[in-house]
Amino acid sequence: MLTGARRVSSRQTFFLKHILAPLWFAVVAGALVAAALSLRAGRAVPAPAFIVPLLVLVLGYALVRKLVSDLADEVLDTGDALVVRFGAEEERIPLADIINVSSTQLVNPPRITLTLRSAGRFGREVSFSPPRAFFAPFARNAYAAELIERVDAARRR
Repeated sequence: MLTGARRVSSRQTFFLKHILAPLWFAVVAGALVAAALSLRAGRAVPAPAFIVPLLVLVLGYALVRKLVSDLADEVLDTGDALVVRFGAEEERIPLADIINVSSTQLVNPPRITLTLRSAGRFGREVSFSPPRAFFAPFARNAYAAELIERVDAARRR
């Protein structure tokens, strides 16, 4: 971690991207394999034993792709910039280069999306999951609100 930087992304991102999603797919694929092995052993297997896991795989893939796979692994706030990391690659994004900060409510995991003035190493939009408030499902993310103010101030300078 950079000296003087504070982490503004959730520590759960690694778990969601690299442990939970693959584990979930493995369990559903295991259900398909079990149904196929039962069929091969000569047992009667109802069609939903194949259809439901296939639908769950397709739906799960779409959800993981839309909500989890594009999240930055780590985001650090250095004061005048954000340092974004995907795997081993990092990019420093000055606050003045951010043209919009949007945050989601009632989405799991919560996310903040930064729209950049010009595309950087990770594209024109960078999303990350902020740490969760203990229980405030309808409250606006405090860090997103703070970041909006700081980005506006950085652009005015």
